[in-house]
Amino acid sequence: MLATSPSYSRRFTAAVFSALLAATASAQSEIRIEPPQGGGPAFVQWLTRPYRPRTVPAVNLSNSSRLDSLIRGGNLYVSARDVIALAIENNLDIEVQRYAPLLAKEVLLRAQGGGALRSVGLGVAAGPQSVSLQGVTVNATGAPLSAGAGVSSGGGIVTQLGPSIPSLDPTLVTFANFQHATTPQSNTQLTGTTTLVQNTRSVQAVYSQNWDFGLNAQLTFSSNHIHINSAYFAINPYFAGNLDLQVTQNLLNGFGRAVNGRNIQVQKNNQKVSDLQFQQQVITTVSAVLNLYWDLVAFRQDLESRQRELATARQLLEDNRRQVELGALAEIEITRAQAQVYSAQQDLLVSQTNLLQQETVLKNALVRGGVAQAGLSSVHVIPLDRIALPAQEETTPLEQLVRDALDRRLEVAQDKINIDSNKKNLVGIKSSLKPQLQAFAELTNNGLSGSITPFGALEAAAIDNLVGGFGNYLGQIFRRNYPNYSAGFSLNIPIRNRAAQSDFATSQLELRQNELNLQKTESQIAVDVQNALIGLQQARARYEASLHARELQQETAGADQRKYELGATTAYQVMQDQRDLANAVTTEVEALANYTHARIALDQALGRTLDVNDISIAEARTGRISRESRLPANLPTEEPK
Repeated sequence: MLATSPSYSRRFTAAVFSALLAATASAQSEIRIEPPQGGGPAFVQWLTRPYRPRTVPAVNLSNSSRLDSLIRGGNLYVSARDVIALAIENNLDIEVQRYAPLLAKEVLLRAQGGGALRSVGLGVAAGPQSVSLQGVTVNATGAPLSAGAGVSSGGGIVTQLGPSIPSLDPTLVTFANFQHATTPQSNTQLTGTTTLVQNTRSVQAVYSQNWDFGLNAQLTFSSNHIHINSAYFAINPYFAGNLDLQVTQNLLNGFGRAVNGRNIQVQKNNQKVSDLQFQQQVITTVSAVLNLYWDLVAFRQDLESRQRELATARQLLEDNRRQVELGALAEIEITRAQAQVYSAQQDLLVSQTNLLQQETVLKNALVRGGVAQAGLSSVHVIPLDRIALPAQEETTPLEQLVRDALDRRLEVAQDKINIDSNKKNLVGIKSSLKPQLQAFAELTNNGLSGSITPFGALEAAAIDNLVGGFGNYLGQIFRRNYPNYSAGFSLNIPIRNRAAQSDFATSQLELRQNELNLQKTESQIAVDVQNALIGLQQARARYEASLHARELQQETAGADQRKYELGATTAYQVMQDQRDLANAVTTEVEALANYTHARIALDQALGRTLDVNDISIAEARTGRISRESRLPANLPTEEPK
């Protein structure tokens, strides 16, 4: 037998415990509805299951393990792909929308029971925005700004017009009663007594059910056990009762599965809409956090530029002081250099503030319990990517891009689904135009049995079949010894029918509006694609112009610096060159950020955000991304000081 060291045992125990914790956290993170707990034996559980509550677990506010794996030395190192994974796993807006499919499923269960549709869920939440909007917004790129850029927060159709939908769950009603009645009699010829005493035990059970094609059936069993002190009853005590079946079928108004099952079909469509809404939330949130991430990259580059500007200003101040000491410059040059240092410090402070605030906004979008709760308030975010432009832009013809967008964009799918739901509702509303014609039939089997009395013995042969107990009484009912039959129809004709006429015409008008809105959405998508494409081209041209401007300004500043060292130019000119160079770098950084926004906006306009970023909706629904995050061996330096 091999001996194990205490340290190995501790490591093994810790590993097992960590695995158990991870498994527990994974199980707790799943959004689900727990079945009823307890209830005794299996048969009792099955019998009482519809009447015991199901429970929804408490919300999970713990972050995914990916977040901790990316923190090193008080810094959170993330790439763009890491940001996407963290957002899908931890973002609260996406987590809220994960409840939408379950909500829609429960409303479908309600509709299958004949209940009215409920409006549930929340609309798509707009993603967070960067702290500084100057030069880094989608507006600056000419990208789409239309209201039709996302799935409607209104969700599916919940209108309830037309014939009322009956409950599709069967019902069982039971009734039991005991009654004692003492009645004084003024005529003893009828009862044989001056005080009539009657004890009655009544039992009734009613089973009723509706079907979605318009049929209603009700089966009623009634039984009474009566004991009376009258001497003129042939049997006493006795059982009396019946088994009654009533059937009613709608033949015009309210006839057919398309009418009575329309809520079920509409809610199935609403389930599809809730799935689209979840996808749109993922797209919106991912696009927002990518914008935050690339803005953070831009803010960091701007901070580095401002640090170089301050270092250059301080160096110039020291050079001017030495020149003044040597008598080569006037003292006013020291004052000018000091002003330049303070101006550079102010620019640096603004840049530092933007960077720190941007880190806070981004961190908040990547965690569930808030920055402070997650222990990230003092953690700096270090991006691992640099903004790089592709060699060439989109070369696909505009017409093909529009066709692709129409196939991918979720708004088109939602509009088509809602139009289909409108048509299904219209079938029910049209049914309400018809008169109410119902055919009905009733079959009743009666029974009567009891103990023969001296009065009944006088005609025993005539009542022989009535003498007996409860078994004889039931036998009469099921043998149909004393049947009743009835059948008929009822017709209810509304004379002017104005409400139904108005509902049907109004619903048709709304349907036509929705069909036009679909066309409007498709037209707007074409506009969005073209604007996004123009915006991307504009952003690239703007960046290339800012790049050339920065390079020329850098050459100018270098030349003037050399002239200054030779005494051929003034310190003021050198300071002016450094300010212009810093501003040129800032403009270049902003242009880079604008380009990333334009690229993200184009992906949204084309409906390809999920594909471009390799996002699986199946994984997004579970909140667990299978792709691991690995940090590079050589991490960049921490937050610039």
